[in-house]
Amino acid sequence: MAKLFIYYTRSGNGDVVANKCKELGFELRKIETKYKLSNNLFLACMKGGFHASIGKKPKLINYDNNINDYDEIFIGSPIWNGRIACPINTVLKNTNLDNKNVTFVFYSGSGEAKHAIKKVNKKYPKASVIVLKEPKKYNDELNKIKGE
Repeated sequence: MAKLFIYYTRSGNGDVVANKCKELGFELRKIETKYKLSNNLFLACMKGGFHASIGKKPKLINYDNNINDYDEIFIGSPIWNGRIACPINTVLKNTNLDNKNVTFVFYSGSGEAKHAIKKVNKKYPKASVIVLKEPKKYNDELNKIKGE
């Protein structure tokens, strides 16, 4: 069974999750956007959180939406203002997840992702959701990822 982890990261939490997924046999596909958020954490949080709340879908750099060769797809996203990060909104818009075993892995400073979970449950009712609290800081959170 071929496995793929598609993810976005700004703070490095997604890279920590990607390393765990790689250990579990996942191929990795890191998302990059054409626009960059400010290096100032406060400004980045304000802008990113606002864009997430309105469902913005930024342009991606060299994103390959072909997932035909994979049976299991993990999608990793930071949580911005309780919501899925904007770059992952673009991935979800442009990637057909029908007939795939999908798990969303959210990494959040608070360990909560209410709006994101609600969106996933509505649009992808068969998908699983894992919420991690700052896996870069709390490495034990990675034990929630099984990849089976």
